[in-house]
Amino acid sequence: RAPLRRQRAALSGWLEAAWLKPHLPPMSELHKFIFDGLPVRGQLVRLTDAWQEVLRRRAANTQTGAWPPVVAEMLGEMAAATVLMQGNIKFDGALIMQIFGDGPLKLAVAEVQPDLRLRATASVVQSVTPGMALPELVNRHGRGRCAITLDPRRRREGQQAYQGVVPLVDEGGAPLQTLASVLEHYMRQSEQLDTTLVLAADEQVAAGLLIQRLPVQGQDNLSQSSVAREDAGSAADDDYQRIRLLAHSLQRAELLSLDADTLLHRLFWQEPLLRFAPLAGHQGPRFACSCSRERVAAMLQGLGQPEAESILAERGEIEVGCDFCGPQQRFDAVDVARLFPPAAQQSPQPGSVQ
Repeated sequence: RAPLRRQRAALSGWLEAAWLKPHLPPMSELHKFIFDGLPVRGQLVRLTDAWQEVLRRRAANTQTGAWPPVVAEMLGEMAAATVLMQGNIKFDGALIMQIFGDGPLKLAVAEVQPDLRLRATASVVQSVTPGMALPELVNRHGRGRCAITLDPRRRREGQQAYQGVVPLVDEGGAPLQTLASVLEHYMRQSEQLDTTLVLAADEQVAAGLLIQRLPVQGQDNLSQSSVAREDAGSAADDDYQRIRLLAHSLQRAELLSLDADTLLHRLFWQEPLLRFAPLAGHQGPRFACSCSRERVAAMLQGLGQPEAESILAERGEIEVGCDFCGPQQRFDAVDVARLFPPAAQQSPQPGSVQ
């Protein structure tokens, strides 16, 4: 009977795994590649479980509910683009993308840590109708902006976060219609790098393809040439423009539905593509939020006891929610009293007079 019980247990485990496998979303992944001998590099990101977790937490928030589909789509594109930009640099800190302006979408934020932990949120202040384009969402009167912030994890004394800000218009002042065109414009203006982006998102996947031209001369030159040559520059430009056109042939449905192997082969099967091992699982993009009850408590202590007690007297409790991950932290009178113990119970501070 013992062997039979073991067989039943094994069969039960196999059936459970077989049932769960098709029902669990595939892991999010980031693929990096170069074109051998050409000054062009690229990345492909597919956010599946990470993106679905962002949407699930927002939908579960009883105070806000789910984002309108057009807002969720733009936020998904932002999340994918932020992973691509973080994966493209060597920086020990968070990369934060913000889109803000004067439309119904007040603010959208995507943040990616150097180990590819990500979170994203958006604040909607007016009604949003299906099919709204970027100018209608955030740039109705020309005050829309895109900000990219690099926030160091370990700041040296006096060191500040780096931030680049660009308007949501092109060089001629015409409104840019897509997030991809905004970021391509940002890369040309702020980084002096020709960049091609294709972005898409729905309720299951947020995905993006990045193609970038590297300088012909200097440290990042794949040919290792230290001499500037007009013919080399012309050839490099031809190579980039050819690969750029191939990238722009990618359709939204393909980007959202095709796996990485199929997509890259379909686009670049005639190009000298060299791929690196994909980043997935604990090394790849994944949802994570840094909020905690302890951090909220520290924020309340920073407000000070009079302000905290004023909120408590007005509302009966202090409630603070995280816009990124949804949980509501509540502090009643007893909790607040613990945050501000009587002076006699507090440890003496260095240099203070008791």
